[in-house]
Amino acid sequence: MQNSAILIKVKQRLNKLASNDYDNIQDWQIVEAFNKGQVDWCRRNLHGINTKQEGDEQSTRRIDDLQILLTTSSLVMTNKQTYYESTNFPTDYLQFKRVSSNAISECCPTPKRMVVYLGEQANVDQLLRDKNKQPSFEWGETFATISSNALQVYTNDEFTPVGVVLHYYRQPIHIEIAGTIDPYTGLPVTVDVNSEFKDDLVELFIDESVKILAGDIESMNQYQRMSQSTENNN
Repeated sequence: MQNSAILIKVKQRLNKLASNDYDNIQDWQIVEAFNKGQVDWCRRNLHGINTKQEGDEQSTRRIDDLQILLTTSSLVMTNKQTYYESTNFPTDYLQFKRVSSNAISECCPTPKRMVVYLGEQANVDQLLRDKNKQPSFEWGETFATISSNALQVYTNDEFTPVGVVLHYYRQPIHIEIAGTIDPYTGLPVTVDVNSEFKDDLVELFIDESVKILAGDIESMNQYQRMSQSTENNN
């Protein structure tokens, strides 16, 4: 969907084009509300805080809607003795999905496939001592944690992880409209950036942006109507 259509749809639902109510809302405000709305929608539906309580892969609809954000990043790891830590954590990271990795050791230079579970920082000491959960090259299992914008793969000095790949949901791309001021950088926008999502989702994001703007200008009727619309169409 073109950005010009998004502007028209938002103004139609919020400003009532025929009467030009609230005509002082600027295009950059609509852009900011749309970008915030799509992030809000993504977080809500990744976690399952919606009418049907569905998370990211609990239905084919969720898979279809969110698959465009699911991506991978190859990580460079450095040795921190009991674990290896990434040095190039992705800047567009939104939510964890899984980690895949191979491993090598002194006795086995051929990469071996590992199963990597996500652990909690609070339980690292217990996980390292637990014979059933501690890193094991023999069984091809270990755990990882995330902190300080870095991934830690624990090894107990038994092996070296290689080919570590982080699978994650990234932040959605912000739309931009040429001729406006980017509300995030304060710089003029020279090129249009359209939404990457399919049109039926863009319609939901329009409702989300109208809801945000209606709340900002204290238009409660439109706020309630758009809140109901976004949940009914989830």
